[in-house]
Amino acid sequence: MFVRFTAPDRVPTVVNASQVSYVSEVEGGTRIRFGEGRSVTVVEPLDEVFERLNRTQQLPME
Repeated sequence: MFVRFTAPDRVPTVVNASQVSYVSEVEGGTRIRFGEGRSVTVVEPLDEVFERLNRTQQLPME
């Protein structure tokens, strides 16, 4: 399932929740990390990002 966020340059960014490895708080928002070192930074706070991703029930469970 896809979740829409906002990049720091205010461009809409859509993330595939099943591809997320982990999220971390960074200055000005949250960094969402995927496999192979890819990442995207969004302006939404960490708690909101986690809640929205978790709501999809698509996050990888290890």
